[in-house]
Amino acid sequence: MPPEHDPPWILAALGPRMLELSRELAGGAHPYLVTPQHTAGARVILGEGPLLVVEQAVAPTSEREEALRLARSHLSRYMLLTNYRNSWLRQGFSEEDLSGDGSDRLAEGLVAWGSESDIQKRVGEHLSAGADQVCVQVLTDGPAEGLRERWRYLAPVLLE
Repeated sequence: MPPEHDPPWILAALGPRMLELSRELAGGAHPYLVTPQHTAGARVILGEGPLLVVEQAVAPTSEREEALRLARSHLSRYMLLTNYRNSWLRQGFSEEDLSGDGSDRLAEGLVAWGSESDIQKRVGEHLSAGADQVCVQVLTDGPAEGLRERWRYLAPVLLE
């Protein structure tokens, strides 16, 4: 049976102008690699109507060094892209944060890690800041089969 209505179109949007375009011409925005503070600012720009669906990368480990390694591995490809670098600078990170492999501050600001409740807290910060939905991206450097185990670990707290 076909759905009752078409799903809304949402645009990938990081900066203020793309968020405005998302508000005016689409059903909402999907910011990627952003902090809860960005989410709050995006909600102000979008207003109350359009959907705000943000991404939150997570490294479900309690070992800080492992979390930082996973975060840096994930962020490395984006650190070369001007649009993400500009977005991070607007979010309050500095050029120093963006140098080399990226600072601990950048890695921990963009990738949640720790216990189930630590990760739930970060997702909750996005929701409290105005996100309608949070797309959680589990980071791993192992085989894809390992993702299933990590999702089982996180699913109960994320669905609360």
